[in-house]
Amino acid sequence: MNDTRALAAQALAEVALRGASSRDAMERYAPRLPDSRDRALLMALVSDGARWWLRFDAAVDRLLEKPLRQKEPAIHALLVLGLVQLEILELPDYAAVAATVQAARALQRPRLAGLVNAVLRRWQRERTEHLAALDAKPQTRHAHPAWLAKAIARDWPEQADAVMTANNIEPPLMLRANRRRTTREALLATWAAAGIEAGPHPWLADGIVLPHSTDVTRMPGFAEGLFAVQDGAAQAAADLADVRDGQRVLDACAAPGGKACHLLERADIDLTAVEFDAGRAQRIQQNLDRLGLKARLIVGDASQPTWWDGKPFARILMDAPCSATGVLRRRPDVRLHRRETDIPAMVAQQSAILAGLWPLLAQGGKLVYVTCSLLRAENEAVVRAFADKHADAHAIAFSLPDGHLAQPGWQILPGDGDLDGMYYAVLEKR
Repeated sequence: MNDTRALAAQALAEVALRGASSRDAMERYAPRLPDSRDRALLMALVSDGARWWLRFDAAVDRLLEKPLRQKEPAIHALLVLGLVQLEILELPDYAAVAATVQAARALQRPRLAGLVNAVLRRWQRERTEHLAALDAKPQTRHAHPAWLAKAIARDWPEQADAVMTANNIEPPLMLRANRRRTTREALLATWAAAGIEAGPHPWLADGIVLPHSTDVTRMPGFAEGLFAVQDGAAQAAADLADVRDGQRVLDACAAPGGKACHLLERADIDLTAVEFDAGRAQRIQQNLDRLGLKARLIVGDASQPTWWDGKPFARILMDAPCSATGVLRRRPDVRLHRRETDIPAMVAQQSAILAGLWPLLAQGGKLVYVTCSLLRAENEAVVRAFADKHADAHAIAFSLPDGHLAQPGWQILPGDGDLDGMYYAVLEKR
């Protein structure tokens, strides 16, 4: 079967109803489509289907007399995708409905094709009424789980609507020039000559912004390791770490290696990268190899550094495991899988890693604490609790051109400067 919408419905059902990641689903289904345009449509359908699932899943329930979610998960997902095509992708009504009905037949459910047609036609007739009902609740208005919408409103009351709106807008593609092998200006000139639209980030020294997603592996310079994909919020880590030639540096929880590579591009340092997951550690090595960089790679537990050789580090970058609530616009499936009950366990893990790494930091050294969360419990609360217990931990005040002052540290919220959500704190050992 090579019907794009049918494949998208199967993939989306796995993501939304069975807990699969969008990345894994795409890896399974995309190879079945030989045409790059069909693969691009598949990606758009799965991504926007996950992004807007909590809105249109509820809409489908309003439109059906009996739910299909359990008995016919792919057809239920197909109906969600039908509404996504009409309301989000804004495809022509006739084409969207007809193609979705045909997808039901491709899924070998011809008896349900009439139901799919009837449901989508009913939506078109009653659209205003249904949209009003969906807009009445934050969960279905913004397609966020109720617990997360409440948490965002609690932690960031003035910015909550803007944050959830930003989470539903596809982000720009951001790249990082590898200054070991080229300059940003040279890359931009090469791409301009090739007709590729791109521009420098306004305040990140290595950042490049592309207005539209593209296959970066086909861009000039990718195979030669002249650039990497990395959101601008993540690129700020290298500025805050402020590494110098000759320093001994640790990147804990390092996969997939973007920040480690950026540090190595900035200075001649002796870098150790630690990652708990052996499979994810392989991605670090792949990125190092492509960019022409070298680091000591260790598979180990950052909270229990039995792997440490006893020599202190001048800089430690701790990119803590977190809820990923700051990157929902880039990873829309997270909103379907993350649970409120996950947060206390993550806070405990973050606190344990921070406590485990602190003895490895040299006197006068700096530890940069990073999460891609926007929840204060994972950010300021963890750092404050640690500093309260350690008299030698001093939080350094700083600011970035985008974002908000935190206590302590700095919070970039999703959409600030068109960046992902990310929290930073810098602790100096005194």
